[in-house]
Amino acid sequence: MSLIADNPSGVAPALAASVAHSSDSVVSNIVLTLDSVSQRHGFGKNGVVALDGVTLTVERGEFVCLVGASGCGKTTLLSLVAGLDQPTAGTVNTEGRTALMFQESALLSWRTAVQNVELALKLGGTPRRQRRSQALEFLRMVHLSEFADKRPHELSGGMRQRVALARALAQRADILLMDEPFGALDAITRDVLHDELERVVQERGLTVLFVTHNVREASRLGDRIVLLSSRPGRVVEEFEVPVERPRRIESPGVSAIAAAVTTRLREEVRRHAR
Repeated sequence: MSLIADNPSGVAPALAASVAHSSDSVVSNIVLTLDSVSQRHGFGKNGVVALDGVTLTVERGEFVCLVGASGCGKTTLLSLVAGLDQPTAGTVNTEGRTALMFQESALLSWRTAVQNVELALKLGGTPRRQRRSQALEFLRMVHLSEFADKRPHELSGGMRQRVALARALAQRADILLMDEPFGALDAITRDVLHDELERVVQERGLTVLFVTHNVREASRLGDRIVLLSSRPGRVVEEFEVPVERPRRIESPGVSAIAAAVTTRLREEVRRHAR
C-alpha cells in the first residue's frame, strides 16, 4: 500500500488539538518535533502500546533513519507525523507539508506514469493546463521522462517506486516520510534508487524520515540513525553518520556504522526475548 498525505499544514484539521503545527514567527531549523509521544491501540487487556514516550527532533534538510525490530512502532510513528492518526499522549509538531510513501507504490493501474503524477497535482489544486508539464518535470527528476506514457504493469518494480517518488514530490512536500520504500526490490535496483533518492533530496533540500529494517541501508542513506526498542517503541540510542557523501553501501565507513547499529539492535532484541 502507498499513501500520500497532502495537506498544506501537514495534518488533518480534526487532529489539530493533538498534532500541533507551529505558527511562530521565529525561524527555527527544527521542522519536526515529537514530544513524549505515546500511542495505544485498543483498550483494556487487549490494548497494545505501540509507542511509549518517544521524543525526537529533526532539523530542516536532515535525513533521519528509523530502525528497530518488527512491531516497534516505526510505521505508527510515521502515520502520526503524517497526520493520519493522533497520539494517545504527547504532541507532534511539523513545519511544512508532508508526503508519505510505503513499500508498495500502489499506482493506479489504468493510468500512465504521468497521469498518476498528474492526479497528485490535481488533488493539490494545480490548474489543469499546468498539470502535464509539471508532471513531466517531476518524472524527469527521477529519470523516467521516456516512460511517461507507460502503465504500471509495463514498468519494473524500481521504476514504479520512482513514479511513486515523483508523485510524492508533486505534493510539494517539505518532509518526505518513507516506510521501507525499497524493501521489496533486489539489491542492485535498491542501490540505484539510493543514488536517485539522495540526489533528489539534496537538489530539493528535503527533510526525510525513513523507516527501514536494513541497517546497512540506514547507514548508507542517513545523517542520523534512531534505534527504537522492541514494543513498546522507545528511543534507545541515536547514531550520527559522519561519512562523507556520496557514499557506497559497501564502503568501510558505512560498514562500520552498520556494524555498531547491528550490535546494539541485537542487544535490544535479546533483551526483549528474555
